[in-house]
Amino acid sequence: MSIEASGKPARRWRLDIAYDGSGFHGWASQEGLRTVQGTLEEWISTVLRTTDPVQLTVAGRTDAGVHARGQVAHMDLAREYDATHLASRLLKVIPNDVVVHQVQRAPEGFDARFAAIWRHYVYRLWDADSQPDPLLRGHVARVRERLDLDALNQAATLLIGLHDFAPFCRRNDFGTSIRHLTDLHAVRRDDETGMIECHVTADAFCHSMVRSLVGALWAVGAGRRDEAWLGKVAAHPVRHNDVYVMPAHGLCLEEVGYPPDDQLAARAAQARSFRKPQEIDQ
Repeated sequence: MSIEASGKPARRWRLDIAYDGSGFHGWASQEGLRTVQGTLEEWISTVLRTTDPVQLTVAGRTDAGVHARGQVAHMDLAREYDATHLASRLLKVIPNDVVVHQVQRAPEGFDARFAAIWRHYVYRLWDADSQPDPLLRGHVARVRERLDLDALNQAATLLIGLHDFAPFCRRNDFGTSIRHLTDLHAVRRDDETGMIECHVTADAFCHSMVRSLVGALWAVGAGRRDEAWLGKVAAHPVRHNDVYVMPAHGLCLEEVGYPPDDQLAARAAQARSFRKPQEIDQ
């Protein structure tokens, strides 16, 4: 168990968080910039009146403009708090583009980042067959072409599995880009908008990976590229310049999955031995 600056054994708390990323420069704290982490840590410290700064560890450090419905974080505090009261207080004071849905004592071995076994993102877009809703424009990207979802989904099967996703990731000279992608598919919603939702699930993601995967599939679905091109891109040893990175505002972290409580510590230890902290991102 970690120790706070006070020397007292820390108690770990899990926070379930949602936010509209439009007004934030991403999750991670940056001096002089408004971020989700910075905003939450400031308000939590204020509400708890702590002498030591509160530090949050998050499941996925989303980029500037990316949204979240199911973000998970943890914090270590030196004493007990009424979790329900804390969540209620935060709801009243935190700016309304971020919400802490729940605060609860974390089970033994829980680590929001390293204990996670999968992260599920959805990228939303409108194509030529959609009827865009202007009220959703900050959360859905637009493309001019009509997308062939059959071709897109067929091409997506090439990418599912355990692969080196370096062609789709921002270069990182200090870590691995090997990821286990378990789901990648797109569906058109049966409603008045005809919105397309691209579902992407993996054990972890490197920088810009989801938006790059969707960008590559958009090229195939729009008829600009074919499946053979995607296969060549996927085999490239480093970031591929032909892959378009989709705009951030269409992306949302929907959910993070964890193993049963008795497997949390083992999962966290396994992840730490395989990846550095900066490698689990989006």
